[in-house]
Order: sequence, then structure tokens, then C-alpha cells
Amino acid sequence: MATPTVSKSILDSDNIRYDASARTRWRLGFDRVIGWLLPLLFVVAIAPILSLVYYISARAIPSLSWQVITSTSPYQTDAMGVPIIGTFELMLLATSIAVLLGLFGGIATAEFLSERTAGWVRMSANLLVGTPSVIVGYFGYFTFVIFFGWSLSLLAGTITLAFFMTPYVFRTADLAFTSVPSHIREAALGSGARPYQYILRVGTPIAFPQILTGIFLAMAIGVGETAPIVLTTAGGKIPPQTLFSPVSWMSSLIWQNFAQAPSTGLPTIAFQAAFLLLVVVVSLNVVVRIISSRYRRRLEGLYA
Repeated sequence: MATPTVSKSILDSDNIRYDASARTRWRLGFDRVIGWLLPLLFVVAIAPILSLVYYISARAIPSLSWQVITSTSPYQTDAMGVPIIGTFELMLLATSIAVLLGLFGGIATAEFLSERTAGWVRMSANLLVGTPSVIVGYFGYFTFVIFFGWSLSLLAGTITLAFFMTPYVFRTADLAFTSVPSHIREAALGSGARPYQYILRVGTPIAFPQILTGIFLAMAIGVGETAPIVLTTAGGKIPPQTLFSPVSWMSSLIWQNFAQAPSTGLPTIAFQAAFLLLVVVVSLNVVVRIISSRYRRRLEGLYA
């Protein structure tokens, strides 16, 4: 009696079905594990940040008062009015310069420069973004404080901080204008619009949310920097009167108290300054997201 045989094609098809079923079960199991693992990893990653925020807040809030924040008395050691004013002036001047240079650079690389030249400019901006802040601080010290003779002043700190912030504004502005759909650019220019008219009336409204994000990102990064300010400015007892006056800065206030802290720990004013910087950075991120989302909703369907 002949032994029944099974064709090789049937065996191959069964193996394929078995392999496919095994791979499917493995993928489904992996999806279930990842569904639990990712939230756990998120908690592990954010726990140190939350503990740091709690550590700073618990030591800053009990003694923080409106008088401590607003007092500008040069004789009061626990007053933060002068550093807050200095931080505001430095950020206002540095952000203005960084926005001006970053926007012009982003528009130039996206709209006017050749691909080769724009590539070199983008590579230089990426290198500047990766440069440690202490290197930027030493550059400002040797260039503006020593070479130009501006001394440790508001002007030297402003230019150095603007030099640090400009690449962030430039990168987002360049990406924003490059991301404008080509058919919109062609339609505007084909309708007789001059390049500057296209940039002002068409390109900028579309790119505005991304540009705004870059500006607030640069501000959030710049407000917490210490090295570029410590190396180019000197802490003053009163708000700066001229561009060549010394200026106090919130992060430098933390650094000075840390350098002079006794072995028992940091003074309370250092925790108060750190807490206010946390509030400023979080507020900047929240504001930029709210404004950008509202502006994007207004633009929905206009440039589709």
C-alpha cells in the first residue's frame, strides 16, 4: 500500500502561516508591553525634574514676598528688584538684536541665497548652537570687554547674550520660511508681487507660529544662562543707568550665592531666584503654545 505524500508546496504554506501567526503574536505581545513600559519610562524620566522643582519651591515659597521681589534697595541683601530689572533689560536688548539678525538670516537663506551659500550658513548656525555657553562667554569677554574696552557692562553682556541666542532664532526662521508651500510662493510672485511683498504679506503670516516658537525658545534658553553674563558683566547694587553700567542678573545671583555659600547650604535668595526663573521659563513655553495654536487655527484653510 502506497504511503500518502504531502506536497512540498503545502508544507511551505503551513510553515508560512505558522511563522506569520508567531510573528503576529510576538508583535501583539510587544505592543502590550510597550503600552505599559512607555508611561513607566516617562514617570522615571520626569520624577527627577519634579523632585527638583519641589526641592526649590519648598525652600523659596515660604519666604518669598512681594517686597522681596520689588525692593531695589542697595542695602537690602535679600532683595531681588535690581537683578529682576537687570534681567528684563538684558533680555529685552538681547532678544531685539537676536530677532533682528535671526530673521534677516533666516529670510536670506530661505529666499535669496544660493543653495551652496545657504548650506554653509546653516552649518555655521548649527555649530554655534552646539557651542558651550562658557565658550561664548569667554569670546564676549576677550572681544567686548578687553578688545573693545567696554568693561564689565550691560552692553558687553547684551551683545554676548544676543550672539548666543541668534542661532536659535535663525534656525526656526529659516525652517519656517523654507516650509512655506512652493505653490503659494509661485502664485504670489507670478501675480506680480515683489519679493519683499511676498515675504511681508504672505510668507511671514504663514511662518509666524514657527518664528514665534523660535523667539520664545531663545528667550527661555537665554534667561537661564550664566556663563555669558558672569564673564561679561559685573553685579551692580542699583539698576543700570547707561549701557556701560554694571548689571545684576538672576542666574548670576544664584551663582554668586553658590560661590559664597557656607557649608550649611545655599542662602534662601538663591532658591528664590531659581524659583522665579522656573516660573519665567514655564510661562514662556505656555504662552508661546497658546499663541501659536490660536494663530494656526486662524490660518486653517486659508493657504491650503
